[in-house]
Amino acid sequence: MKKSICFLIVLVMMFALLAGCSEKAPTGGGATTDDDVIKIGVFEPITGANAAGGALEVEGAQLANKLYPEVLGKKVELVIADNKSDVVEAASAAARLVERDKVVAIIGSWGSSYSMAAGDIVRNQKVPAVAASATNPLVTLDNDFYFRVCFLDPFQGTVMANYAYNNLGARKVAIIREVNNDYAVGLAKFFEDAFVELTGDANAILEVTNYNTGDQDFSSQLLNISQKNPDVIFAPGNFTESALIIKQAKQLGIDIPFIGGDTWETPEFIDIGQQDVEGAVFSTFFTSEVPITSESEIFLKEYRAQYGKEPAAVTALGYDAYLVILDAIERAGSTDPEKIRDEIAKTKNFPGAAGIITLDENGDAVKSAVIKVVRNGEFVYLDTIEPIE
Repeated sequence: MKKSICFLIVLVMMFALLAGCSEKAPTGGGATTDDDVIKIGVFEPITGANAAGGALEVEGAQLANKLYPEVLGKKVELVIADNKSDVVEAASAAARLVERDKVVAIIGSWGSSYSMAAGDIVRNQKVPAVAASATNPLVTLDNDFYFRVCFLDPFQGTVMANYAYNNLGARKVAIIREVNNDYAVGLAKFFEDAFVELTGDANAILEVTNYNTGDQDFSSQLLNISQKNPDVIFAPGNFTESALIIKQAKQLGIDIPFIGGDTWETPEFIDIGQQDVEGAVFSTFFTSEVPITSESEIFLKEYRAQYGKEPAAVTALGYDAYLVILDAIERAGSTDPEKIRDEIAKTKNFPGAAGIITLDENGDAVKSAVIKVVRNGEFVYLDTIEPIE
């Protein structure tokens, strides 16, 4: 009797084991296992103050993945992680991508502060990251595993200082900056240095005033600036606060030209600022009016077909970050993150949607800048500025 019971128990356990195995087995021709998939992380602000910027870069990576879904005969899967527009969460999100999701490379992040927060993770875990639009020099400084496909803020600051001086005839400038944003503080400093050098006047910057992310009332800063009577106001910062600043300036009767940086190029900047941001000028990375490469044409055609609108510059850069990683994987012939990193570092004359990409010894792209203006509720191309030799 006991032998029969034992036999039945063993039989039941065998059936349970077989059933469990059958649930894990592929059930159709389209099914894949982890070994058939190469995972690339997309590390962006999906929620929080910078969500609109993150969404634009995600669009670019997803479009590139749709057009180029395989490498080394394997499917490429994008694993999207939300850094929640927060520097503390940024490190955690990057760590999850590496440790839990086992990605071989990472794209992102919109916002230099978030990329910098993830820097130690990618360096220590030896997983390469390619920033699409993080322009602060500290993102890649002393980090052999962080790269970028965009220009840097020293160049961007110089471009806008030259625009203020040469195009607007400015000789005295005020700066209003988002003081807890590494991008804004850095860009403001590079602009200041370049403008002082252009004018030869150590007192060319009349005022540098600050605000914090999330602030809603800028009247005291604006009234203080207006009393100094600057020719131009340079306002590097997030698109939301920047649009509110310009809007409130107009409401206060302050009729001084505003110029800014690449973060302004989001639909929300115009949605918030409405008529008040007409004439605002900023630097950015790409314009659909002037396609640069054959890949630009492919990108524009497919983006317009899928979204029915013109792409933002950072969308083209998100697309390019994916392509640079894919190209490195193919050249490495491997999914080993360190081998992929080595091939990314060798990227030369790569035809991306936003232009030719060559990475220098610091992992930074040498790229031209585009200047745009808000006109009739649209971002309109003004000029292209080539890199400084």
